[in-house]
Amino acid sequence: MANVLVDTGFLVALGRKGDPLHVAARGFFPRETGPLITVSPVIVETCYFLDAEAKIQLLELARSPRLRTLELPIDAYGEVGTAIRKYADRDIDLADAALIWLANRTGVRRILTVDTTDFGVYRLTGGKHFELVKWFDR
Repeated sequence: MANVLVDTGFLVALGRKGDPLHVAARGFFPRETGPLITVSPVIVETCYFLDAEAKIQLLELARSPRLRTLELPIDAYGEVGTAIRKYADRDIDLADAALIWLANRTGVRRILTVDTTDFGVYRLTGGKHFELVKWFDR
């Protein structure tokens, strides 16, 4: 199976038992056999929403082969800033802009997110769009 990018909303749902999408995330996670990829700003943002035990579990997951977590290098800040400027009207955050950078860098466009509206609008190099992976019913 192809690589899949992971956004904050999926990781929050996975780690927070009280999240309305927790059951869907827990059910989907073992079925997605492709490598999951994210960037460190997503890990930081996710931690904000989790309790201490869930943060520890997330950090363990981020160190595992199951979730490949890449640092956002300083030389990527220009491209990330360009995305923030381009989507300022959507109040884009650093994590989303970093995922746009990561998608452009890797060519991976499939994404696990709850933010389907914004990721439906964001565009990658060459006008390509993200492919929203259906993992929950709404």
